[in-house]
Parts: sequence; structure tokens; C-alpha cells
Amino acid sequence: MMMMVRKSKGLGERHQRILEFIASYQREHMHPPSIREIGEHCNISSTSVVNYYLDQLEKSGHLERDRKISRGMRLTNNSPLGDMMRVPVLGVIQAGEPIPIPASDFNPFTAEDSVEIASSLMPAKEKGKDLFALHVQGDSMIDAMINDGDIVILKPAQEARNGEMVAVWLSDKNETTLKYFYKERDGYRLQPANPTMKPIMIKKSEPLEIKGKVVMVIRKVDRQPA
Repeated sequence: MMMMVRKSKGLGERHQRILEFIASYQREHMHPPSIREIGEHCNISSTSVVNYYLDQLEKSGHLERDRKISRGMRLTNNSPLGDMMRVPVLGVIQAGEPIPIPASDFNPFTAEDSVEIASSLMPAKEKGKDLFALHVQGDSMIDAMINDGDIVILKPAQEARNGEMVAVWLSDKNETTLKYFYKERDGYRLQPANPTMKPIMIKKSEPLEIKGKVVMVIRKVDRQPA
């Protein structure tokens, strides 16, 4: 499927094509492509040349890379990939130990801001849905390329399959957390993506409410003054 891409000053056609491929691959596979896969799709035989283009995209603020992690790249919110859509930011989600939240009769999250993202980055089946965003606090999901200060985009959900990343409300403790979800025989396991942290085990008798599934991550970019 072809995507209409808005031209961005300073980016050549090959830069645009690489951005398109990263976006479409991420949308389909829920993780970034490898350097070799980018080269194969964009007809670049040398991985060094691919890295050269990725470095340029990183310097221009369209991409962020983590060279310590395989496939460690993510499009930033500056990527020129078509029409923009606005998603409300409903507060903070803890990626670590669950964070206490104020008492609420309706929802642990309250609209406080919004973020604009390129529509072409979103899976087609998620467009037009009541998406919401949360600021990430903590480092329990770093192996999933989600760091402190990032923003996760979620679709509302009350159920999840094993291995899906969800925002969970532990209502008896009045806490929220972001983790991988797994059903166990005696309850539920909320699994961090950080080998230094232990999973959170929830008994079936304990209340657990899934509030949303993660469909996209926006990486925080700290710009240094020139």
C-alpha cells in the first residue's frame, strides 16, 4: 500500500522512502526493521550506507536511535509522514512500581493535554478510534524501547491477550502501571521489559482493570541548544 508523504525541507527522496518503510514496518510488525531490511527495501546494498542515511535522519530530528539495542530506532513526532491527528494525553503511567493515583469515580486518567502524530504511522484499524496517550514514568519497559519521558498511544480495551502491552489499573491499591499482560492459572502476571525487575503477580481474587492496549510509542527527544 502506497502512503502519501508530505515533503520536508532538507530531506531527499531516499530519506523519505526510509521513513516510509520504517513507519509501515513498525505498523505491521509492532517493532522497527533491521538495518539489512531497510537496505533491501530501499535498494541499498551496503549497511554502512543505510547507517549513513539513518544518522542524517537522527541529526535532523526525524529519528532516534539506540545503538545498544537490536533494531533500536524510532520515528520522532517530527517525521513528515502525512496528515496529523491529535490524541489527548490523559496523564502519567508508571513503567516501574505501580504509581498511586488520586481517587476517582470514573477513570484514573484525566485529560490534560494532547499530542499530534502522523496519521500514516497509525495502523489502519486504529484510525478514528478513541485513542489516548500517557506519559511514561520509569524504566521497567526499556527492553521494549520505552523509556522514561516517552509517550505511549493506547486504544481503550478491557481485555488483552498474553504478551500484549497494557495500561492496568489496580483499583484496590488505586495504582496504575504499564506492563506486558499474561494470564496465569492462579491469576495474572504483569511482566516488565527489564531483566533487573520482577513481575507483578495479581491473584484472581484481586481487582485488575485493563484500561488500554499500546498501539504506538512516541520517543522523547531532548534537543540541545545550538
